[in-house]
Amino acid sequence: MNFRALRSMFALLGALSLPSAWAADNVEQSVVDAISKKLAMPAMGLNVESVSASPLPGLYEVQFADGGPLVYATEKGDFFVLGDLYAVKGDGFVNLAEQRRDGERRAKMEALKAEDMIVFSPEGKPRAHITVFTDVTCFYCQKLHREVPALNKQGVEVRYLAYPRAGTDSDGYRKLASAWCADNPQDALTRLKQKEPVEEKVCTPNPIAAQYQLGQEVGVRGTPAIITESGQMIPGYQSADELIGTLGLN
Repeated sequence: MNFRALRSMFALLGALSLPSAWAADNVEQSVVDAISKKLAMPAMGLNVESVSASPLPGLYEVQFADGGPLVYATEKGDFFVLGDLYAVKGDGFVNLAEQRRDGERRAKMEALKAEDMIVFSPEGKPRAHITVFTDVTCFYCQKLHREVPALNKQGVEVRYLAYPRAGTDSDGYRKLASAWCADNPQDALTRLKQKEPVEEKVCTPNPIAAQYQLGQEVGVRGTPAIITESGQMIPGYQSADELIGTLGLN
């Protein structure tokens, strides 16, 4: 496996010092040390963050640091597999790697502060909420935003995070920042998604760059990217009715 291509795939940049990997309770430290020694390549920005037992005997889950990939390695680290591990159940296949990512995304979403998001809440107590990485210049983000009143009517709270697709040195970044920095962020975001003019107002500090980085860490590759309360990621647009079904609120 070409580690340069692996680094590029997962956007691991820069050279880092080698940290100590942590081990799950059911993994001996000697196994962690052996795998870390084999797989860590600090000069390429590849450092092992954690090692834990996988459901498949003889393989260990190895998580690289700083948003790196999850791989499955042998006990001595002589071989590893890059890809998702599935369990075969009576009613179909279960993506165990995606289940793990769901948990990690859920933890990151739960750590966010409400004041750093633009939130559209229903009347009364929400039945559920979704967190949406959005860009105002994205057609399907604009289309999804038109579904927000219907989602609110069904008791779904919509929490927006910024994800300027062209990066943090772009017109999209400045527009998103202007919404987050506006006196009325909800109104400003709505107007921008309706292609109406909004006064440019890039305040300091603002959370746009941090949310863009967070999106990359949790696997956002395009907008809108919808994350449910369980941490499941829904890439792309769904109508209000489709989302209600996905959330099990029918």
